[in-house]
Amino acid sequence: MSGARAEDRLPPTGAIEVVDAPEAAHLVDDLATDAENPAVTTERLLIALDVDGTVLLEDETLSPGVVDAIAHAHRAGHEVMLATGRSWESTRGIQHVLELAPEYAVCSNGAVIMKRIGGDFAEEGRYERFHVETFDPSEVVELLRAHLPHAKYMVELADGERLYTERLDDWNLAHARRVDFAELVAQPVCRVVVVSPDDTDEDFLALVERIGLNKVSYAVGWSAWLDIAPQGVDKSTALERVRTWLGVEPDRVLVMGDGRNDLGMFRWALDHGGRAIAMGQGPDDVRREAGEVTASVHAGGVAEILRDL
Repeated sequence: MSGARAEDRLPPTGAIEVVDAPEAAHLVDDLATDAENPAVTTERLLIALDVDGTVLLEDETLSPGVVDAIAHAHRAGHEVMLATGRSWESTRGIQHVLELAPEYAVCSNGAVIMKRIGGDFAEEGRYERFHVETFDPSEVVELLRAHLPHAKYMVELADGERLYTERLDDWNLAHARRVDFAELVAQPVCRVVVVSPDDTDEDFLALVERIGLNKVSYAVGWSAWLDIAPQGVDKSTALERVRTWLGVEPDRVLVMGDGRNDLGMFRWALDHGGRAIAMGQGPDDVRREAGEVTASVHAGGVAEILRDL
């Protein structure tokens, strides 16, 4: 919009100016327009969103209002991206549904950073594996097999290929193949996923504490799954790289998530003066670590935050 800035139309600080209802409505509209107007200076935020339980419900439908809210944040000049435990093979389709084509995407709990190498939303597939962290999975897999002989295992290789021991209906197995354990651990991997349907997340937490997983990073999920990444790697380590590459100030970060694999990025954001926001349905320990709590994924918690930026 042209003319005076929104702050020029406001009364002086501490003053009260009474206006009629139509004028008040116009002022609110003007302020909202200014928030999305590229001509009005806005200090850019780096906004990193978890996927499952944050922008997606259990049935993989979208949280209410999330697409429009992301579009609003973009119009306001902010950089919105995903930071997820999912592989890129699964993440790319979610970006498309969200009408999102960020410069970077953090996948595999921080072990993989994808970079857009051209195009826009219409060409969302034009990404490269820009930064990849790997580790030798043999020791940790053998340790876990000794305690979880009936669990199902999947690994992600450096080039994105996934190998698994047994099919699990909840896994996206496009471009994945079944192998025996010898091949599963024969080369470096970005991550290991372990699922034991007969156990609970409390069982997994107790097991991890009992056996120790000192040479890797790990996160225990809600439904008896364990996600293992290279030592010292999580969403926060990848996001710090992205923040640096984008030239965003450390205190201009906002992260949102609902799971234990989001705790690292919560602490990272808060330690730098940014915002860490937990979804309302998250576990107690996750909500305690966040600086703020929003509504649940079912109630549109992400949209609630983004629309207020």
